[in-house]
Amino acid sequence: MNLHLLACQIEIPRIRDAAARDAHLARTAEKIRMAIGLVPPDLVVLPELSAMEYSDDAFACLEALEEPMHGPSFETYSALARTIGAGIVYGFALRDGDARYICQAVVDSKGELVGHFEKLHIANYGDSAEAAHFSPGHRLFVFELRGLRIAPVICYDIRFPELTSRLVDLDVDVVLQCSAYATDLSFYSWRHFVVTRAMEAQVAWLGLNRAGDGWGGSVFSAPFVDASAPEQQLGKEERFWPIEIPSDQRARVRAITPYHADRRRDYAALPVIEGGVMR
Repeated sequence: MNLHLLACQIEIPRIRDAAARDAHLARTAEKIRMAIGLVPPDLVVLPELSAMEYSDDAFACLEALEEPMHGPSFETYSALARTIGAGIVYGFALRDGDARYICQAVVDSKGELVGHFEKLHIANYGDSAEAAHFSPGHRLFVFELRGLRIAPVICYDIRFPELTSRLVDLDVDVVLQCSAYATDLSFYSWRHFVVTRAMEAQVAWLGLNRAGDGWGGSVFSAPFVDASAPEQQLGKEERFWPIEIPSDQRARVRAITPYHADRRRDYAALPVIEGGVMR
Protein backbone atom coordinates (compact mmCIF):
# COMPACT_ATOMS: atom_id res chain seq x y z
CA MET A 1 0.00 0.00 0.00
CA ASN A 2 1.39 3.39 -0.99
CA LEU A 3 2.11 6.11 1.56
CA HIS A 4 0.11 9.34 1.23
CA LEU A 5 1.63 12.47 2.76
CA LEU A 6 0.10 15.91 3.18
CA ALA A 7 3.06 18.31 3.29
CA CYS A 8 1.98 21.61 4.84
CA GLN A 9 4.01 24.63 3.73
CA ILE A 10 2.23 26.97 6.15
CA GLU A 11 2.46 30.67 6.85
CA ILE A 12 3.36 31.51 10.44
CA PRO A 13 2.46 34.96 11.80
CA ARG A 14 4.20 37.14 14.35
CA ILE A 15 4.13 35.22 17.64
CA ARG A 16 5.50 36.60 20.90
CA ASP A 17 3.36 34.97 23.59
CA ALA A 18 1.53 31.76 24.42
CA ALA A 19 -1.88 33.14 23.49
CA ALA A 20 -0.72 34.00 19.97
CA ARG A 21 0.95 30.59 19.67
CA ASP A 22 -2.18 28.74 20.72
CA ALA A 23 -4.37 30.77 18.35
CA HIS A 24 -1.97 29.91 15.52
CA LEU A 25 -2.11 26.21 16.42
CA ALA A 26 -5.91 26.28 16.29
CA ARG A 27 -5.94 28.07 12.90
CA THR A 28 -3.42 25.61 11.46
CA ALA A 29 -5.43 22.61 12.65
CA GLU A 30 -8.54 24.03 10.97
CA LYS A 31 -6.65 24.66 7.71
CA ILE A 32 -5.45 21.06 7.71
CA ARG A 33 -9.00 19.80 8.24
CA MET A 34 -10.15 21.89 5.29
CA ALA A 35 -7.27 20.66 3.10
CA ILE A 36 -8.10 16.95 3.41
CA GLY A 37 -9.09 15.84 -0.10
CA LEU A 38 -10.67 12.77 -1.66
CA VAL A 39 -7.65 10.66 -0.68
CA PRO A 40 -7.09 11.18 3.06
CA PRO A 41 -3.41 11.29 4.01
CA ASP A 42 -1.69 8.68 6.11
CA LEU A 43 0.64 11.33 7.52
CA VAL A 44 0.46 15.12 7.79
CA VAL A 45 3.86 16.85 7.93
CA LEU A 46 4.52 20.35 9.32
CA PRO A 47 7.80 22.30 9.17
CA GLU A 48 10.44 23.04 11.78
CA LEU A 49 9.18 25.05 14.78
CA SER A 50 5.75 25.12 13.13
CA ALA A 51 4.19 26.32 16.42
CA MET A 52 6.03 29.62 16.40
CA GLU A 53 7.72 32.34 14.42
CA TYR A 54 11.37 31.82 13.48
CA SER A 55 13.24 35.04 14.28
CA ASP A 56 15.63 36.53 16.79
CA ASP A 57 12.75 38.50 18.30
CA ALA A 58 10.70 35.34 18.76
CA PHE A 59 13.69 33.49 20.22
CA ALA A 60 13.95 36.26 22.81
CA CYS A 61 10.45 35.20 23.95
CA LEU A 62 11.16 31.49 24.18
CA GLU A 63 10.36 31.28 27.88
CA ALA A 64 6.76 32.05 26.90
CA LEU A 65 6.74 29.94 23.72
CA GLU A 66 8.56 26.76 24.72
CA GLU A 67 6.49 23.68 25.59
CA PRO A 68 6.76 20.36 27.41
CA MET A 69 6.33 17.23 25.34
CA HIS A 70 2.62 17.00 26.09
CA GLY A 71 1.98 20.73 25.83
CA PRO A 72 -0.33 22.79 23.60
CA SER A 73 1.12 21.49 20.30
CA PHE A 74 0.61 17.89 21.38
CA GLU A 75 -2.91 18.61 22.59
CA THR A 76 -3.84 20.35 19.33
CA TYR A 77 -2.40 17.75 16.97
CA SER A 78 -3.41 14.75 19.06
CA ALA A 79 -7.03 15.91 18.81
CA LEU A 80 -6.67 16.67 15.10
CA ALA A 81 -5.11 13.25 14.39
CA ARG A 82 -8.11 11.52 15.95
CA THR A 83 -10.47 13.70 13.94
CA ILE A 84 -8.88 13.13 10.51
CA GLY A 85 -7.61 9.58 11.13
CA ALA A 86 -4.02 10.36 10.17
CA GLY A 87 -0.65 10.66 11.86
CA ILE A 88 0.92 14.12 12.24
CA VAL A 89 4.54 15.30 12.38
CA TYR A 90 4.78 18.75 13.98
CA GLY A 91 7.48 21.12 15.24
CA PHE A 92 7.86 23.09 18.45
CA ALA A 93 10.40 24.38 20.97
CA LEU A 94 10.76 21.59 23.54
CA ARG A 95 11.75 22.33 27.12
CA ASP A 96 13.14 19.19 28.76
CA GLY A 97 14.69 19.78 32.17
CA ASP A 98 17.43 22.39 31.86
CA ALA A 99 17.70 22.05 28.06
CA ARG A 100 15.67 23.40 25.16
CA TYR A 101 15.51 21.61 21.80
CA ILE A 102 14.16 22.19 18.30
CA CYS A 103 11.85 19.19 18.15
CA GLN A 104 9.69 17.29 15.67
CA ALA A 105 7.16 15.02 17.39
CA VAL A 106 4.93 12.37 15.83
CA VAL A 107 1.44 11.33 16.87
CA ASP A 108 -0.42 8.42 15.28
CA SER A 109 -4.00 8.37 13.97
CA LYS A 110 -5.27 7.65 17.49
CA GLY A 111 -3.54 10.76 18.83
CA GLU A 112 -0.90 8.80 20.72
CA LEU A 113 2.69 10.05 20.85
CA VAL A 114 4.88 7.76 18.74
CA GLY A 115 8.18 9.50 19.48
CA HIS A 116 10.19 12.60 18.72
CA PHE A 117 13.43 13.84 17.15
CA GLU A 118 15.59 16.69 18.42
CA LYS A 119 17.62 18.65 15.87
CA LEU A 120 21.18 17.31 15.88
CA HIS A 121 23.02 20.27 14.34
CA ILE A 122 22.31 23.80 15.58
CA ALA A 123 22.76 26.39 12.83
CA ASN A 124 24.56 29.63 13.61
CA TYR A 125 25.25 31.35 10.28
CA GLY A 126 23.32 33.32 7.70
CA ASP A 127 19.87 34.16 9.08
CA SER A 128 20.14 31.40 11.69
CA ALA A 129 21.00 32.20 15.29
CA GLU A 130 19.95 29.10 17.19
CA ALA A 131 23.09 28.33 19.17
CA ALA A 132 22.33 30.86 21.89
CA HIS A 133 18.93 29.30 22.58
CA PHE A 134 18.89 25.57 21.77
CA SER A 135 20.91 22.44 22.58
CA PRO A 136 21.75 19.80 19.96
CA GLY A 137 19.88 16.51 20.10
CA HIS A 138 21.55 13.21 20.86
CA ARG A 139 19.56 10.44 19.18
CA LEU A 140 17.85 9.35 15.96
CA PHE A 141 14.20 8.38 15.62
CA VAL A 142 12.66 5.99 13.08
CA PHE A 143 9.03 4.88 12.88
CA GLU A 144 7.03 2.70 10.49
CA LEU A 145 3.87 3.44 8.54
CA ARG A 146 2.32 1.56 5.62
CA GLY A 147 5.29 -0.81 5.64
CA LEU A 148 7.84 2.01 5.17
CA ARG A 149 10.51 3.14 7.61
CA ILE A 150 10.42 6.92 8.10
CA ALA A 151 12.98 9.20 9.76
CA PRO A 152 12.49 12.89 10.57
CA VAL A 153 15.50 15.23 10.46
CA ILE A 154 15.52 19.01 10.80
CA CYS A 155 16.83 21.66 8.39
CA TYR A 156 20.61 22.01 8.90
CA ASP A 157 20.92 18.25 9.52
CA ILE A 158 20.85 17.74 5.74
CA ARG A 159 24.35 19.20 5.38
CA PHE A 160 26.07 16.24 7.03
CA PRO A 161 26.56 13.13 4.86
CA GLU A 162 27.52 11.00 7.86
CA LEU A 163 23.93 11.32 9.09
CA THR A 164 22.53 10.25 5.73
CA SER A 165 24.87 7.25 5.71
CA ARG A 166 23.61 6.24 9.15
CA LEU A 167 20.00 6.45 7.94
CA VAL A 168 20.92 4.10 5.09
CA ASP A 169 22.30 1.63 7.63
CA LEU A 170 18.98 1.90 9.52
CA ASP A 171 17.11 0.83 6.35
CA VAL A 172 15.10 4.06 6.12
CA ASP A 173 12.74 4.46 3.13
CA VAL A 174 11.57 8.07 3.61
CA VAL A 175 13.27 11.11 5.17
CA LEU A 176 11.18 14.06 6.34
CA GLN A 177 13.46 17.09 6.53
CA CYS A 178 11.33 19.63 8.37
CA SER A 179 12.89 23.06 7.94
CA ALA A 180 12.81 26.80 8.50
CA TYR A 181 14.92 27.81 5.49
CA ALA A 182 15.15 31.58 5.11
CA THR A 183 16.30 32.86 1.73
CA ASP A 184 19.83 33.51 2.97
CA LEU A 185 23.21 32.31 1.67
CA SER A 186 22.30 28.63 2.18
CA PHE A 187 18.89 28.70 0.49
CA TYR A 188 20.02 28.34 -3.13
CA SER A 189 21.86 25.07 -2.54
CA TRP A 190 19.10 23.49 -0.44
CA ARG A 191 17.27 21.99 -3.43
CA HIS A 192 20.53 20.47 -4.68
CA PHE A 193 21.20 18.93 -1.29
CA VAL A 194 17.72 17.38 -1.20
CA VAL A 195 18.25 15.70 -4.57
CA THR A 196 21.79 14.63 -3.72
CA ARG A 197 20.84 13.14 -0.36
CA ALA A 198 17.80 11.38 -1.83
CA MET A 199 19.84 9.83 -4.61
CA GLU A 200 22.90 8.90 -2.57
CA ALA A 201 20.73 7.27 0.12
CA GLN A 202 18.19 6.01 -2.45
CA VAL A 203 15.28 7.17 -0.31
CA ALA A 204 12.31 9.47 -0.85
CA TRP A 205 13.19 12.85 0.66
CA LEU A 206 10.82 15.68 1.58
CA GLY A 207 12.42 19.05 2.32
CA LEU A 208 9.55 21.02 3.86
CA ASN A 209 9.75 24.75 4.56
CA ARG A 210 7.36 27.35 5.94
CA ALA A 211 5.57 29.72 3.53
CA GLY A 212 5.76 33.47 2.97
CA ASP A 213 8.14 36.15 1.77
CA GLY A 214 11.68 35.06 2.53
CA TRP A 215 10.70 31.38 2.88
CA GLY A 216 9.04 28.72 0.71
CA GLY A 217 10.57 26.50 -1.96
CA SER A 218 9.74 23.13 -0.37
CA VAL A 219 11.19 20.23 -2.35
CA PHE A 220 10.32 16.56 -2.83
CA SER A 221 12.73 14.11 -4.46
CA ALA A 222 12.20 10.46 -5.28
CA PRO A 223 15.13 8.06 -4.73
CA PHE A 224 16.15 8.61 -8.35
CA VAL A 225 15.48 11.64 -10.54
CA ASP A 226 16.18 12.35 -14.20
CA ALA A 227 14.85 14.61 -16.95
CA SER A 228 11.63 12.62 -17.23
CA ALA A 229 11.00 12.55 -13.46
CA PRO A 230 12.63 15.59 -11.84
CA GLU A 231 12.30 16.76 -8.26
CA GLN A 232 9.17 18.76 -7.41
CA GLN A 233 9.28 22.21 -5.84
CA LEU A 234 6.78 24.74 -4.47
CA GLY A 235 6.84 28.51 -4.61
CA LYS A 236 6.63 30.71 -1.53
CA GLU A 237 2.84 30.67 -1.07
CA GLU A 238 1.04 28.59 1.55
CA ARG A 239 0.30 25.12 0.16
CA PHE A 240 -1.12 21.85 1.43
CA TRP A 241 0.67 19.46 -0.88
CA PRO A 242 -0.44 15.82 -1.34
CA ILE A 243 2.47 13.46 -2.10
CA GLU A 244 2.18 9.75 -2.87
CA ILE A 245 5.16 7.46 -2.27
CA PRO A 246 4.93 3.94 -3.76
CA SER A 247 5.64 1.29 -1.15
CA ASP A 248 8.04 -0.55 -3.50
CA GLN A 249 9.80 2.57 -4.81
CA ARG A 250 13.08 2.15 -2.94
CA ALA A 251 13.36 -1.53 -3.85
CA ARG A 252 12.75 -0.82 -7.55
CA VAL A 253 15.32 1.99 -7.62
CA ARG A 254 17.96 -0.07 -5.82
CA ALA A 255 17.43 -2.95 -8.25
CA ILE A 256 18.13 -0.65 -11.21
CA THR A 257 20.94 1.41 -9.66
CA PRO A 258 22.70 -0.82 -7.09
CA TYR A 259 24.74 1.89 -5.36
CA HIS A 260 24.44 0.28 -1.96
CA ALA A 261 25.34 -3.19 -3.14
CA ASP A 262 28.53 -1.63 -4.54
CA ARG A 263 29.26 0.46 -1.44
CA ARG A 264 32.60 -0.39 0.18
CA ARG A 265 32.97 -0.73 3.91
CA ASP A 266 36.68 0.03 4.11
CA TYR A 267 36.92 3.71 3.09
CA ALA A 268 38.44 4.73 6.42
CA ALA A 269 41.03 1.92 6.18
CA LEU A 270 42.21 2.58 2.63
CA PRO A 271 45.86 3.62 2.46
CA VAL A 272 46.66 7.08 1.20
CA ILE A 273 49.60 7.72 -1.11
CA GLU A 274 50.90 11.28 -0.69
CA GLY A 275 52.16 12.66 -3.97
CA GLY A 276 53.80 15.74 -2.54
CA VAL A 277 53.23 19.34 -3.63
CA MET A 278 53.04 19.94 -7.39
CA ARG A 279 54.84 22.91 -8.90
